[in-house]
Amino acid sequence: MYKAEVHDQIFKEGSTVFYYSTKFFPEWIRKEVAILYAFVRVADDFVDCVPQDREGFNQFKKEYYSAIKKGKSDNMVIDSFVELSKKRKFEPEWTDAFLDSMGEDLNKNKYNTYQETLKYIYGSAEVIGLYMAKIIGLPKKTYKYAARLGRAYQLINFIRDIQYDIELGRVYWPKEELSHFHLENLSEEYTKKNHQNFKHFMRFLVHRFKMNIEEAHLGLELMPKTLAVAIKTASDGYLWTADKIYKNPFIVYKKIVKPSKFRVLFWGIRNAILMK
Repeated sequence: MYKAEVHDQIFKEGSTVFYYSTKFFPEWIRKEVAILYAFVRVADDFVDCVPQDREGFNQFKKEYYSAIKKGKSDNMVIDSFVELSKKRKFEPEWTDAFLDSMGEDLNKNKYNTYQETLKYIYGSAEVIGLYMAKIIGLPKKTYKYAARLGRAYQLINFIRDIQYDIELGRVYWPKEELSHFHLENLSEEYTKKNHQNFKHFMRFLVHRFKMNIEEAHLGLELMPKTLAVAIKTASDGYLWTADKIYKNPFIVYKKIVKPSKFRVLFWGIRNAILMK
C-alpha cells in the first residue's frame, strides 16, 4: 500500500525538520514514519485550509472508521495507515483522540484554560509521539517521554505559528494565561502597543517549551543511540526556532521561523558522530 512518491511528497512538503531529521533513521522506519505523517497531514489540511473543508474532513474520518472495520477504503493514505496501525498495534484510542482534536479545529477557536489546551495537544501531538514509539519499537517505559516530546513540539509550533493561527481565526494560548500577562489578544497591532507584556509572555512560553523538551529527552537514554540521532536532530531544529523567537518575539508576525534543510542535515551528521 505504501507508495514512496505519494507519502514522501506529502511528508516533504509538510515539515522540513521532521522530513530531514528522519533521514537518520533506518529506511524501514522512514517508510513507516512517512505513512504516519501522510495520514496526519492530510487530516490536518482539511481543517487548516481557507475556507475549512468540513465535508472533506468528515468524509476522511468516515472512510478511516470504515477501513478499520472492512480493512480497506478508496483512500490510499488511509489504507496504508490502517495497515500500519494493525502491524504496529497502535491503540485505537490514539487515533480517536487525534481525529477529535482535528475536529475541534472546526468548532473551537479559543481556549480558556491551559488544561483545555493540553487536552487538544494530547490528540494533536502527544499521540504522534506514542505512534512513533510503537514504530521504533520502544519499551512502554519510554511512552511518557515520547508523549512529552510530542507535547513539546506542539508547544513550539503554537509559538511559531501565532500569526498563521490568527489568520485562521484561532488562538490556542488560553485566556487565563493571556490575562496573567495583561494581554487581551495576540494581534500584531495590539502586541506592539503592549510590547513588554508580549515579550514576557513569549519568553515564558519558550521557557515552558524547553522544560518540556528537557523532560522528554530523558527518554533518549532509554533508546539505542542509532535511533536517538534522528530524534535529537528534530529537537535541535525546534530548539533553534525557540532561540530565534526568544531573541525577537515579534519575528512570529513576519515569517514562519524554521531552519533550512541544510541546517537539519548538518545537525544530524553532527549528532551521528557525537552519539556513537
